[in-house]
Formats: sequence, C-alpha cells, structure tokens
Amino acid sequence: MRRWLAWLVVPCLLGITALAFWNSEWLRAPRAMWDLSRMPAPTSLPVPVEGVAARRIADTYGAPRGRDRTHAGVDIFAKRGTPVRSAGPGVVVAVRDSGLGGRQVWVVGPARERYYYAHLEDWREGLAEGDVLAEGDVLGYVGDSGNAAGTPPHLHWGIYGSDGAYDPLPLLRAHPTGEPRGSTPP
Repeated sequence: MRRWLAWLVVPCLLGITALAFWNSEWLRAPRAMWDLSRMPAPTSLPVPVEGVAARRIADTYGAPRGRDRTHAGVDIFAKRGTPVRSAGPGVVVAVRDSGLGGRQVWVVGPARERYYYAHLEDWREGLAEGDVLAEGDVLGYVGDSGNAAGTPPHLHWGIYGSDGAYDPLPLLRAHPTGEPRGSTPP
C-alpha cells in the first residue's frame, strides 16, 4: 500500500512544483514569449504615438535613405516628449542607445514579430529587457536621437516579421478607429 501511495504522491508533488515554478514571477517573460509565439500576427494596430491619427502619417516605407538603404518603417511626427506606447502586447528584448536609431526599444509581439521604436528622446523610467507589456504601456518619449539629431521630433516605427521588414502603415490604417489614443471618433 505504501508503494502505491508513493507512486501517487510523488508525481502529484512534482506536478504541483512544476506548475508553481511555471507560474512564478521569475518565468513571467518566458511564459509571455510562449503565449505570443502562439498568437497570430495582428491585422490592425493602434498608432503607437499618443494623440496621432493614422491618417496624419505619410507612407515613407521603402523610400530611399542615402545611397545604400531604404526606409524600413514609418516616421510618426509629434511634439518632443509625447508618450510612445506599445502597439500591442509584447516582451521588451532590447533597450539601447546606439546606431542609426539612437535611443531605441525592441519588442517581440504576437507571432514573434519584432517592433522597433527608434529616435526616442528617452525611455520611461525603469524600462528594462524582459518587461512584459500590454497594449498601451508607455515605452518612452518622441525625440530625435541617433541619425535623426536635428530633425523634427518623431518616432521611427518598424515591424519585422519572419521575412524581414514590412510596411506597418496599413495595420495602423486598418485599426477600428484610426484615431489617436484617448480620442473619440466623430
């Protein structure tokens, strides 16, 4: 009888321990990455800059930039310091100040697509790699860092799928309201 009891209790205890470990705060980011990888790519997204309507964004995806590259995103112009928000759920995978993008944040979202937020004036206080985000969470603030220094403040925003960069503007225009966050459509 003790053997049978051991064969029942030990697996139950191991299962409970594994479940507690999986649901621990320590595994929050890996758990979120697992969930995001199982989601489909979005068919619409809200504009990530507070107060900007999709109709105000010019389609600059693919425009020439210098002699050897093209624009791999859209530029969303706004007043310096305007909040930049996560366009959807995700996990922050990089927060850095380097290269063409200057102060930038990389977020992995649904279907493991990567969202690139660049030329930030600054990041929100405490933003760090591994942060799990909900749609609308503040990432930073519109600026002109990197190779945008001296230009009008804007967010360079790009999406990278499994085949590389693609034009994010159709997703912004397909969003149900297409209006800025916090506004009511007429």
